[in-house]
Amino acid sequence: MDDKDHAILKLVQRDARLTADAISAQLGLSPPAVQKRLKKLRDTGVIEREIAVLSPTKLGRGMTIIAEVILERESRAHLDAFKRKMRDAECVQQCYYTTGEADFLLILLVKDIEEYESFTERYFFDESNISRFNTSIVMDRVKTSLDVL
Repeated sequence: MDDKDHAILKLVQRDARLTADAISAQLGLSPPAVQKRLKKLRDTGVIEREIAVLSPTKLGRGMTIIAEVILERESRAHLDAFKRKMRDAECVQQCYYTTGEADFLLILLVKDIEEYESFTERYFFDESNISRFNTSIVMDRVKTSLDVL
């Protein structure tokens, strides 16, 4: 990858709907050159997905919760089981297996505290391998981004 590829990536990570013509106008490359570079970036997995970023508030999921989860046992089977459950849980937006005191850090989008309480009952209280969890409720989304560059 060169500087032109990085410049293309900076543009498409902000707006994946930009056309090759629009990108070429900003970078001084021809549209076919931009298309070729984009294809290579997609084929090599540098561009993993092109998604729409939705407004949680406008879709009734205005409460963001950060939960730290500490497991009782960390065998491969227990870790895999927890990861699988979190992948399938609709309100879990992000799940990270981490170092430090907590084993997992979760970012959840919920409608209200009652929905989060239901989540904890289903995934934490009914799970014998959860030692404990700590919850933080986000008061203000100061910055949210998926930008890499």
